[in-house]
Amino acid sequence: MPELNYHHLRYFHAVAHEGNLTRAAARLNLAPSALSAQIRALEDRLGQPLFERSGRRLVLTEAGRIALAHADAIFAAGEELVATLQETRRAQRILRVGALATLSRNFQLAFLRPVLGRPDVEVILRSGGMAELLRALADHELDAVLTSEAPATGGFVAHRLAEEPVSLVGRPALLAGRASLAERLAAAPLILPTPDSGLRAGFEALRERLGVTLLIAAEVDDMAMMRLLAREGVGLAVLPPIVVRDELASGELLEAERLPGLVQPFHAVTVTRRFPNPLLAELLRRESVPRPTALSL
Repeated sequence: MPELNYHHLRYFHAVAHEGNLTRAAARLNLAPSALSAQIRALEDRLGQPLFERSGRRLVLTEAGRIALAHADAIFAAGEELVATLQETRRAQRILRVGALATLSRNFQLAFLRPVLGRPDVEVILRSGGMAELLRALADHELDAVLTSEAPATGGFVAHRLAEEPVSLVGRPALLAGRASLAERLAAAPLILPTPDSGLRAGFEALRERLGVTLLIAAEVDDMAMMRLLAREGVGLAVLPPIVVRDELASGELLEAERLPGLVQPFHAVTVTRRFPNPLLAELLRRESVPRPTALSL
């Protein structure tokens, strides 16, 4: 049986994405008649028509849609292979990591520490919003995205690396005297994660179990800002103690108590790749990320 001609497949791929034979021929620097002959040769090889006309456009048949899905995967794998092998020729290997802008810097450092300072590794760290970072990950501009929330959309793999307990933290003046958790939550102004976060959902479940009404001073999606507000004495903050580790050590802030059942998970999000970055595989092989040492955010 004759093998598939990948030049024919490349021409089909161009026409399928253009939806127009003339434009595809101009892009490929071919005469339209020559390109049409190449498409017919591929159809003959596959034994199926790949296009049908709809006005001035070429529309994929069912067989054409199947062929295009395979062609997309084949050429994407080829581009990925070239990019990966080009990186191996460099004196330094590159690890490209995206991190949610609101994520603890302590966690980011703990995740990257095994490759930081290595003469054979260059780390590129990009900060941004979740949607922006996931697009870059899907386009293979990033090797992984570090986040506290696993993505809800399909096509991504979330590796749960670690989790931190969550506590009620504030200035000593706000924590004076003995009180139960329910009494503290009801009496003090609170600095809370925003309602769309998983941490807030867990906190709301705890609040309902305790049957308390809250006085909310601020709702914040950035752990670094929560830390600053807690230092200013705006209220008691609901956050992982690691975020304010320096302030707890100095006594500027106090940890009232751990909130039962609440943890802050940390994930590395990836996409399935035929040629994954070996540096990333090295980091993901660890069962969990060690707890970070004290570091200002």
